[in-house]
Amino acid sequence: MKQDLFIEKYTRLRTDRRGLSLIDQPDGACIFLDGQDCQIQSVKPDQCRGFPNAWNFPGWRDICQATEIV
Repeated sequence: MKQDLFIEKYTRLRTDRRGLSLIDQPDGACIFLDGQDCQIQSVKPDQCRGFPNAWNFPGWRDICQATEIV
């Protein structure tokens, strides 16, 4: 897929207007999440690679069932 088409189809302008983020499904899940599986696992963008284990925000464990890296 060409970069321009990917950007048009799967991204949105971030709320701070300083870049792009992936769009969400209507329920707020990642557009590429299919059940508990990532449809683009082998080519995940940086914003996804470390989630949630490399993320650090209060309450992430309350909203995500991912397993911590030990």
